[in-house]
Amino acid sequence: MVVPDRSIRICADRGGTFCDVHASYPDPENPKTRKELVIKLLSQDPANYQDAPTEGIRRVLEIVTEERIPRGTVLSTDKIDYIRLSTTVATNALLERKGRKHALLITKGFKDLLLIGNQSRPKIFDLNIRRPTSLYSDVVEVDERVTLVGYTSDPQTEEHAVQFNSDGSVKKGYTGPGWDGYGFAEGPGDVVQGISGEAVRMLKRPDLEVVKRDLQHLFDSGYRSIAIVLVHSYTFPEHEKQIGQLAREIGFTQVSESSRLLPMIKMVPRGVSSTADAYLTPILQSYLDGFFTGFDAKLRDGRLRSPRVEFMGSDGGLLDLGNFSGLKSILSGPAGGVVGYALTSWDEDRKHPIIGIDVGGTSTDVSRFDGRYEIVYETTTAGVTIQSPQLDINTVAAGGGSCLTFRNGLFLAGPESAGAEPGPACYRKGGPLAVTDANLLLGRLIPDYFPRIFGKNEDQSLDVEASRTAFEKLASEINNNQDVPLELDEIIYGFIKVANETMCRPIRALTEARGYSTSSHILASFGGAGGQHACEIASILGIKTVLIHRYSSVLSAYGLALADRVYELQEPSSTFYSNSTRSSLLARLDKLTKTVQAELARQGFEEDRIRVERMLNMRFNGTDTALMVLPVPSDGDGDEDFEAAFKKIYKAEFGFLLETKSIVVDDIKVRGVGKTFDSLGESVYSEVERIKRAPVDQSKASSRNSVYFDKVGRVHDTPVFELDKISVGNEVVGPAVVIDNTQTIVIVPGARAVLTRKHLYLTLE
Repeated sequence: MVVPDRSIRICADRGGTFCDVHASYPDPENPKTRKELVIKLLSQDPANYQDAPTEGIRRVLEIVTEERIPRGTVLSTDKIDYIRLSTTVATNALLERKGRKHALLITKGFKDLLLIGNQSRPKIFDLNIRRPTSLYSDVVEVDERVTLVGYTSDPQTEEHAVQFNSDGSVKKGYTGPGWDGYGFAEGPGDVVQGISGEAVRMLKRPDLEVVKRDLQHLFDSGYRSIAIVLVHSYTFPEHEKQIGQLAREIGFTQVSESSRLLPMIKMVPRGVSSTADAYLTPILQSYLDGFFTGFDAKLRDGRLRSPRVEFMGSDGGLLDLGNFSGLKSILSGPAGGVVGYALTSWDEDRKHPIIGIDVGGTSTDVSRFDGRYEIVYETTTAGVTIQSPQLDINTVAAGGGSCLTFRNGLFLAGPESAGAEPGPACYRKGGPLAVTDANLLLGRLIPDYFPRIFGKNEDQSLDVEASRTAFEKLASEINNNQDVPLELDEIIYGFIKVANETMCRPIRALTEARGYSTSSHILASFGGAGGQHACEIASILGIKTVLIHRYSSVLSAYGLALADRVYELQEPSSTFYSNSTRSSLLARLDKLTKTVQAELARQGFEEDRIRVERMLNMRFNGTDTALMVLPVPSDGDGDEDFEAAFKKIYKAEFGFLLETKSIVVDDIKVRGVGKTFDSLGESVYSEVERIKRAPVDQSKASSRNSVYFDKVGRVHDTPVFELDKISVGNEVVGPAVVIDNTQTIVIVPGARAVLTRKHLYLTLE
């Protein structure tokens, strides 16, 4: 097949168990349309390949070009437009504590700051408190100190504050409490203007010769990665920049300056985030170096528009190689799925809120979409509190690979996972019992339709007998403790019920715990195991509509194809929000907007493809809970009314307002979005209303299978339909099973599913 150069678009999502690849290329018979291709392979299979995304891309090129490409060949990128990757490499390194050894450079006197943390006790009644280990291996104190002039609790702050000329020189010194009576501040030391507008007094500048000697000692001891965290560097980053420059000159390959990564107040999360970046980025870079060795040199050349590599960031935006780091990749894997379901399930006219549930091999990720991505700026992962924009995703350790055990009279699903190596018992690698084994024996997975990727030669299907033998052994152990013996099916389905309830827990945390009615949402189910659990999870939560995308089992990869390129800038601020300061804040936003637009233009986006979001991080004076505010036209006067938007969000979040308090702006932020596509066409809801439904012809059933359902038991002649053999508008009534090459969808009794162009639209009674 003759494929035009620079025409194949490949997206690969490497998860904990499977690596999913979605590709599109011009249809040879109609070049104006694109054909799509999906490949699913194990994330780890060292006996057959070193890197799963590279192997997946090799298979794509083989299929599209119709040329045999032996494994281990350096792949030519002539035919590739772009490769987009999401990866869990950094996440796994953090969870398993397998990051790179690094040192922390911190202001003298604060050596133990990150160890002490913020004194939070997540499990307040634990007698044996286990503190998460620090990420850094060594600490060097830097004898430097700057301080802020004045007091935040001064009721006359604005009158007493230092005033600066336009060139940054002091126009009027500080005159408030503690003033020494003759200088510009409370004591000696130069006073300069910080980025936030605050007055910064130099108590001591760093002795760079001493710092250089300390850095050289670290380098000679084998360190190649450092994190630099200095007091107040969010507003005065000069000292961090000087030390960072010295470190690079000495030869450190990873230098994480906290002021450059995220210039925000709160030294503890800023410091921990910097150590996380120094800990994870070298691991990520090492992985990417290995990935790039599988391709010709053109792929890594960042100056080329095509071929190019883009990466999914934790906030749902694509990043180029230069902007991708360990800190920005912690939620890289699940973020693609959120983008995928949000863009394919949302209807701007109907505005139904959506819950996305991604049931993967190792875990279940849950998120909510109500017209815009829900972003959090501080999250705790594996005991490490990180300050970085991330999609608000709740994760629970329950997925297809979650181990099933019976302990102390309880059925347990997870948190341990069988992973890809060895995998569940049915994967032919001697693995433990897992949720996948339970679905297999209940008839919810049919070996004949499951990818034949198991065994020594990767050509065998699932091993039903291995699952049955393991479950029979477990069943005999369980029945030894029962007065009335349980049937094997009852025991197996008991584990499924436990797994379903575990998956519902984070959904309730995102909805009911925040004042949203769970039943008013639509459930968008995806992930390899999502279709097997979607109907039952919806039933537990009282949800009546379930959406399952045609590519739901690889939606994290498909989401990469729909994602936008993102570039954002953030600066600290320390300003009260008022009519007098509004113009200066807008001027700073305008300045950042121009810089963001220029960067996206450099990355190849036309002006009409760039959308800008302007935000202020606001809080009531005297509180420490800031909210990132993005006004919409319906807020206040409709002209970027940040105050009205802040009060609306605050009231929704906390249920009250502090009317007598002033509003403080902690940060200003501009997020630029480079649109990569125009429209996905008609929404699924419009299509469902429009199309003519017709019951599916039962003769279209490819086979009949014995499937176990709750309250009904075994239905021995459950019809099995292949997705590509039923037509748009066909309605399938449960009990039934719908299958394609990469997913199995169980339709429970009482549910109805109608096929649209891109979705299976399920309604429950």
